Amino acid sequence: MATWFDEARLDDAGVLETVDLRLRTLAESGARVRREAHEAAAATAELIAQGRDGERPRAVIAAGPDSRLLRAVLEPWCPVPFVAWPNPGLPGWAGSLDLVVMLAPEGNDHGSASAVAEAVRRGCQVVVACPERSLVGEHAAGRHVTVLPTATGDQLATAVVMLDYLAHVHLGPRADAESVAESLDEVATDCSPHRDLAVNPAKMLAIAMADTNPLVWGGSVLAARAARRLAESLRRTSGRSAIAGDAEHLLPVIEATKPHDVFADPFAEEPADLRPLLLILDDRSDDPVVREQTGELRAAAARHGVRVETLDTDADAEVARYASLLLAGTYAAEYLRVGLVED
Repeated sequence: MATWFDEARLDDAGVLETVDLRLRTLAESGARVRREAHEAAAATAELIAQGRDGERPRAVIAAGPDSRLLRAVLEPWCPVPFVAWPNPGLPGWAGSLDLVVMLAPEGNDHGSASAVAEAVRRGCQVVVACPERSLVGEHAAGRHVTVLPTATGDQLATAVVMLDYLAHVHLGPRADAESVAESLDEVATDCSPHRDLAVNPAKMLAIAMADTNPLVWGGSVLAARAARRLAESLRRTSGRSAIAGDAEHLLPVIEATKPHDVFADPFAEEPADLRPLLLILDDRSDDPVVREQTGELRAAAARHGVRVETLDTDADAEVARYASLLLAGTYAAEYLRVGLVED
């Protein structure tokens, strides 16, 4: 069964109404960040008032499956050794001198609950962002444990709550919830289904990806994390083999691309293989290595006739740039889902 892309569906009110729930969920991203920041404000203030912000831990361990996002933000900044531990349990050396932080947006993961219980047993200082009435919340009970209450189940909003606490105790960069929320609101406005495709960057990106297998690349640590998350969304919405990776992993794919056959029959019953498209997530990193790798990827794409699209952001803060890129890309992935139809 052939699949083709109908861009007219992206401005069809009847079609867009069928995906209203998914698009509305994206549009409410900024509101969820504000809600979580408000919910956790009292617990954060109480934790800081206890004076524990003056006690610098020997190391910080980000535990649980969502630890990689914290690592992307904190690893270049944290003044003490930092470890992301997405595996079950904790490192064998973790003890009473260490701080264990965990994001558990849903709060019902048995592995996360087990890790929290182990941290309590070892006497670690523990800060968990999770719903209070949840499996993880039930295990987060102890003298040195603080729960930052969450309610939305949103990973990014939960991460902002944790990062706000870590910034207050001088273990991470400032992650202002309002600035993140404003950036998300701007993306939601620009990518709204009510804006037609002529002025909608997410719809235009979906059209660009319509007949391709996207290769998603971000040069900085956070942009690379956003690229991996976006590739997951593209695989889910299109069923295609969208991939994200380091420059050295994507270059062989680009260089193996065959020249485009200008004589190919566009109406052939057997469609040609989908060509790659290089999607660069630009978070305005001024790292010379990032600039060099961007140039290498663009040059390789030009040599092999691979189309290049760039997704950029005007957000000021690091976490806000990550959030903005990820949300804009996720909108494009949803519009790609809308436009793809089967004969």
